[in-house]
Amino acid sequence: MPTTKLILFEHKAKKNKEAPIYLRLIKDRKPKYVSLKLYILPKYWDEDGQKVKPGHPNSTRMNAYLVERTNDAMKSLLDVEIDDPNAPAIALKQSVMGVAPEDFFTYAFRFIKQYESKGKIGTYRRFKAVLTKLQTYTGPKEFNFNQFNIKFLQEYENHMRGTLKNQPNTIVSNFKAIRRIINEAIKENYILPKRNPFANYKLFWEPSERVFLTEEEIDALANLKLDPESMKYHHRNMYIFACHAGGIRISDLIQLKWENFTSDHILLSTQKTGSVISVKLPKKALEIIQQYYSEDVPKDDFIFPFLDKTDKLKDPKILHARISSITTYTNTDLRDLAKAAKIEKHLHFHTSRHTWATRALRKGMRIEYVSKLMGHNSIRTTQIYAKIVNADLDKAMDIFDEEPPVKKKAKKSSKK
Repeated sequence: MPTTKLILFEHKAKKNKEAPIYLRLIKDRKPKYVSLKLYILPKYWDEDGQKVKPGHPNSTRMNAYLVERTNDAMKSLLDVEIDDPNAPAIALKQSVMGVAPEDFFTYAFRFIKQYESKGKIGTYRRFKAVLTKLQTYTGPKEFNFNQFNIKFLQEYENHMRGTLKNQPNTIVSNFKAIRRIINEAIKENYILPKRNPFANYKLFWEPSERVFLTEEEIDALANLKLDPESMKYHHRNMYIFACHAGGIRISDLIQLKWENFTSDHILLSTQKTGSVISVKLPKKALEIIQQYYSEDVPKDDFIFPFLDKTDKLKDPKILHARISSITTYTNTDLRDLAKAAKIEKHLHFHTSRHTWATRALRKGMRIEYVSKLMGHNSIRTTQIYAKIVNADLDKAMDIFDEEPPVKKKAKKSSKK
């Protein structure tokens, strides 16, 4: 059962040394505090009696107000308890303050705003798309946290799979975004951990094929004769560079400046994870980067010629739009380049990351180093590439099960 207590917050005293009186609510050992907008000097506060001492000129009026607020609070708390015994402490505070419980979408859209304010526009837009799709399904009415349960998740999964024809991994991505918001709401005591619908709802990610290039295919792409003034030339160079230089993401390569480059290293803070990585460039990567270098090049110039310093790139939305446009253009060119190089694979820039990772593991680089250079938050992500390499090694071992070719006996020549 929730309890209440009147407390004087002396640590929040104003300059005139008057301190505010708060009403403390406790539910499941979790306290919440409601300001009563009353201030008094500490010498007038009776802590044991939870009231203003008679020496204060307005003690009678103030104590009557405190009793009224405490009684109203207890009534509100009991009403909430009867309606929902599992209501979290935040719901009790909202009830006492006369605030309606926040619905899921109000909370969720406010939560994802943090990504926009931090300049993580891609993340913000992904979450927004997930929430908009969910809101289309639930309808215009308020959707409360307590409406999230296993039954609802099953129905929504069936809707995405059947009506929307979403692929299994698309469904999982949607649920991961929703789960992220639910987990944050639990941290902020909007809902109790035991009411988390995802606690007993399993998400199954289907492994997708990782497309990567062989050494021969990398060489075929690198050796294509292209016009140095064409965008295809620069798109190809950036792709081959990534295949040799740690599989750096295209968003980071597009923004790479000469100030990130030393004689043989690239040092950068990755846009996606914020991790700082230092990549020593092998010979073939250096050969590409030297094509763009000159003695008088300004340090704040971009290495690859896609962004211009005159762009209003300080605006995260403008920067994100430019990077998205360049990425689309690059991927279109890569498909054409693959055909020209007779590579029968669906090429897009992210395959350069797959290519570098599989090459690194095949050459014996430790998986922890591969993970660090790729900026992975978890080594489990990197282990996907280890499985690819192991599968190739298993296939290579099959030669020992192959039957040796039967040698035909040479016919004896008949002597006359």
